[in-house]
Amino acid sequence: MSSSEQAYPKLRALDARPISHNGQPSILLRDPLQLSERTIVIPQALSAALVLFDGTRSADAVSAALAVRYGLQVPSNTLQRLVTALDEALLLDNARFAQAHEAALSAYRQAPHRPLSSAGESYPADADELRQALQSYVEAVPGVVPVEGRVRGLVSPHIDCARGGLVYAAVWKRAARSVQAADLVVVLGTDHYGQGNLLTLTRQHYATPYGPLPTAQGIVDQLAEAIGPQAAFAGELHHRGEHSIELAAVWLHHMRQGQPCEVVPVLCGSFQPFIEAGGTPKEDATLSAFCQALRQATTGRRTLVVAAADLSHVGPAFGGAPLGLVERARLQAADEELLTCMCAGDAQAFFAAIQRDGDRRNVCGLPPIDLALRLLAPVSGEQVAYQRCPADERGTSWVSVCGVVWE
Repeated sequence: MSSSEQAYPKLRALDARPISHNGQPSILLRDPLQLSERTIVIPQALSAALVLFDGTRSADAVSAALAVRYGLQVPSNTLQRLVTALDEALLLDNARFAQAHEAALSAYRQAPHRPLSSAGESYPADADELRQALQSYVEAVPGVVPVEGRVRGLVSPHIDCARGGLVYAAVWKRAARSVQAADLVVVLGTDHYGQGNLLTLTRQHYATPYGPLPTAQGIVDQLAEAIGPQAAFAGELHHRGEHSIELAAVWLHHMRQGQPCEVVPVLCGSFQPFIEAGGTPKEDATLSAFCQALRQATTGRRTLVVAAADLSHVGPAFGGAPLGLVERARLQAADEELLTCMCAGDAQAFFAAIQRDGDRRNVCGLPPIDLALRLLAPVSGEQVAYQRCPADERGTSWVSVCGVVWE
């Protein structure tokens, strides 16, 4: 069989971003797991070929499909050069990628703790500088006072501190007494690359500039047994570069004045399959088994549940239309509906509000917030803070974030 007749390997899930290259519309491709530092830039027109790399088509088949579907004449040798570049960047689901993934996973598991991925970018890497920076945010919200009673859970952003610092400070200050009293904190973070992985666990400890926070490995093992070890750890390497849990861990450690406590870090994958199929997370057996096992494992513990979650992501930076004043007002109204559901402790209404428009606003905090509401039910909450943060230099793209405490 000639090379042009052999099926190309399947393309992995990758990070694809539109850019301008040499004055031409182009696409930047890179590995979200950062197994390779290589990036690939291809003409925007050639991006149509990527959807055809499904593991079943040869060079000739892809070339023919491009001609029929899109009217593009792309020679087989051009496609072969693209495949070679994708292979060298570890973007193909083949033996080369599998070997690199296994080596990276082994190194991750053997390290004394999970490496800090956002230190020096989303927050200061030096402990003293971090302490001063976060405390300055806390002091900038003097009207927020700690809840006298027990806070069972909270919603904290995972945006960088430069944009979301005051929201972080407000919600963590409001929950301060319960944060300091907790002996176990379950952190549910958005897995931005968790395609196909509903829940992803790790036994690795999470560190902050203040030191490591020990992962409650016994509880992790109980959860893995409940949902199946293979599914629980299939995407474990996502923890290495995912920032959502890390930002919550930093604020947790800060509000405890550097004193550690046990944590259960859980990455929550996309709920898009539920949205598209018309179902609900409540009906999913894996999520139900997880919630039941976690409730049992935490019985008798002073447990705090943290949803490390942002809200809407809208505008050109996220593939949408620019937002003007009217669109921003509509965004806030839509977010307020979600906040009302969250404060009412109504997971069903929260999910339904997002499902109704097909998650048009890209609410990346959907999975961790929904799961937190189900874990804590029955529960009621209080909105502590809300903010829209710019996501491009023109002020046409926005990320909304919030702080909520549940009692």
